[in-house]
Amino acid sequence: MKPVNKILLLFFFFALPFYSLAWGVLGHRIVGEIADSYLTAKARAEIKKILGDESIAISANWADFIKSDSTYNYLSPWHYINLERGLSKESAKAFLLKDTAVDLYTKLNFVVKQLKTKSLSLDQKRFYLKLLIHFVGDAHQPLHASGKETAGGNRVRVLWFNNQSNLHAVWDEALVNFQQLSYTEYTAAINHTTLKQRQAWQKNSIADWITESYLVSETLYPEITEKDQKLSYDYNFRHIKSVNEQLLKGGVRLAGLLNAIFG
Repeated sequence: MKPVNKILLLFFFFALPFYSLAWGVLGHRIVGEIADSYLTAKARAEIKKILGDESIAISANWADFIKSDSTYNYLSPWHYINLERGLSKESAKAFLLKDTAVDLYTKLNFVVKQLKTKSLSLDQKRFYLKLLIHFVGDAHQPLHASGKETAGGNRVRVLWFNNQSNLHAVWDEALVNFQQLSYTEYTAAINHTTLKQRQAWQKNSIADWITESYLVSETLYPEITEKDQKLSYDYNFRHIKSVNEQLLKGGVRLAGLLNAIFG
């Protein structure tokens, strides 16, 4: 192999984990499929006018797929927010309420505001709707609202079943994919909520969602040490309940937003 090719290969190997996709393809589709099950008839009809025959679940990954087009590079920081480590619930939420940076919190609020604008063209509605569907999923992946010192867990190296990875990637894709279910099977397995539960989750603000995710992420870092980086069956056993709850909350809250905007 030529020296230049070796350098490019090494660069690709070390850079790849830093470009993880929130929840991966499967996780985002699960959030979208859950949301679809709680839409009002009016919201469903309005969304169909915008998305056509494309389901919410399939639309959910568009914001990641367009990363292949440099035209949309400006959207990259919209997918996450980095906070200081060690904040309390109150401190984290207070920070968000004063936040003016280009990040997941400010841009998710921006997208909601845009979709409430009556004068949008169909193309604009489709653009912002697909972003909304995706970003609500991002907001519920704990390491997309996490410590900036670790780049949201991307700098925390781990072994996932003896394969090189990082904490962010484990939560993006590895834990969800490990269940070996399709997105419809996964949705059927976890989508069991009461009306009271849905109403409580949907009353929470976007700042509440991100604060919750941040607090989950804070519990994950102490588990990983230089002497204990191997994650496998036990890690899945201890964390899959949290993963499923975050996916479920994301879907229920996405439905609440869509119903408020289009219902």
